[in-house]
Amino acid sequence: MKIALFGGSFDPPHLGHNAIVLNALENLELDRLIIMPTFISPFKQEFTADEQRRLKWCNAIWGSLKRVQISDFEITKKRPVPSIESVDFLYNHYEISQFYLILGADHLQSLEKWHEFERLQNLVEFVIAKRDGIFIPSRFKTLDTKVDISSSFIRQTLQTTQVCEQIKEEVKLYYSKFKNI
Repeated sequence: MKIALFGGSFDPPHLGHNAIVLNALENLELDRLIIMPTFISPFKQEFTADEQRRLKWCNAIWGSLKRVQISDFEITKKRPVPSIESVDFLYNHYEISQFYLILGADHLQSLEKWHEFERLQNLVEFVIAKRDGIFIPSRFKTLDTKVDISSSFIRQTLQTTQVCEQIKEEVKLYYSKFKNI
C-alpha cells in the first residue's frame, strides 16, 4: 500500500493545505492520504484553536475525499507527538510498500533536528511542498501548491480569502474573538 502522511497544526486549514492535499492525490499515486492534525506541534508552545475544532475543520474540508483519511492519533495523545511516533503507528496499522511524509519547505532547515531523524529518513520518503520561494534540494520530491499563505497570517489579519469555503465563516468568527486580547 502506498500512503502519505500530511500532518500539521491546521490552525486554521487553508487553501495552501488544500492545494497540498489535491496535488498529493493527483501526483503521488497513493492508496491513502492520511491527514493528521497535531495536538500541539513539538516545535510550538501553543495553538489558538483547540484540537477538536481543528480536527472538525479537517473533516469538513477533506473527510469526504476518496483515498483520504483524517486521523486523530496525535490529538488523542494530548501531547506533542514526534513524526517518528506517528510513522511507527501507521506502519503498525498498514501493510506499507511506499510511505511519503509531506511537509512544507519551511521545515527543511530544522528537519535533521527532528526526533530520531536518522531512523525517520529510512522509513519515509520526504515530499516537500513548495512555499515562500524556499530552495528545495533536488534529492526531495516536491509538490507545487502555487499558494503562499500561512495560518498565522489568517489568524492575525482575519483575512479569510485563503480559507477553504467549507469553514470560511466559522474561521473568521472563531479567530475574531482573539483579535483584541
